[in-house]
Amino acid sequence: MNDVPLIVTTDWLAEHLDDPDLRIVDATVFMKFPEAGGPPDVESGKESFAHGHIPGAVYADLLGELTDSESDLPFTVPPRDAFIDKMTELGIGDGIRTVVYDQNALVGESVAASYWASRLAWQLRYEGFDQIAILEGGLQKWQAEGRDLSTDQASYPKANFSGQRRSEMLATKEDVRQAIDDEQTILIDSLSPEEYEGSHIPSSQNVFFGVHADEQSKALYDDEKLRAAFEQTGALDPGKKVITYCGGGIAATWNALMLNKLGQPNVAVYDGSMNEWTSDPSCPVVKSETR
Repeated sequence: MNDVPLIVTTDWLAEHLDDPDLRIVDATVFMKFPEAGGPPDVESGKESFAHGHIPGAVYADLLGELTDSESDLPFTVPPRDAFIDKMTELGIGDGIRTVVYDQNALVGESVAASYWASRLAWQLRYEGFDQIAILEGGLQKWQAEGRDLSTDQASYPKANFSGQRRSEMLATKEDVRQAIDDEQTILIDSLSPEEYEGSHIPSSQNVFFGVHADEQSKALYDDEKLRAAFEQTGALDPGKKVITYCGGGIAATWNALMLNKLGQPNVAVYDGSMNEWTSDPSCPVVKSETR
């Protein structure tokens, strides 16, 4: 980012709240995993946004408007023109600094990770927009500090968007196939250790997306501790390429953001992730013998 870091604090946002060239975006989606197992229940955060959000924020609908409705997979990157149309309608584009947040909305879990916010930020960077930051700790941290919320619906003039798509930021199924036997590419599974042990892509290494922030304060750990989570994988080697994946390409963007923060620019997200990989019988999977 030119004049805004990858991640901004609540103090930073409070100081810049009234800047005319700043847009604040709520990207909340609620996800709840059934106790009996199976796919998660996913719900838009639009209603929650209406009941209270950071002053001046607009809502970006990752569930209903910013995914490819023609895809068999959930949360697939939408066509470029459709995505840019939605962003510019929200006032996001050239010359506009943007901060995106969510509600750390993994229902019933204490994991601290703004992975819906990182998903939207990743999509924006993929389409060539760099003036984007994540709010550290999201709405939960903002509220815990006693900061104001609003129920007003903000609107902004339509923006222009001239950035170009960066295809190297998105990994396909074929890219992952090739990476399995490529020593120059590091595959990072972003799911929990239990999910990784149960089933993962061959040669991938596990860095759980939920280990980068304090569960209570929602604040990120310092770079030394963040680096420790990745250092054994080789993913911090600037000469290597990294591909992150998860279940559906959401949590993988949080790990990708952490790697970017630590100075690794060569990171792609496998958008289809395990949803796509396991639906293709020709794709190899390592399964635990105990499950």
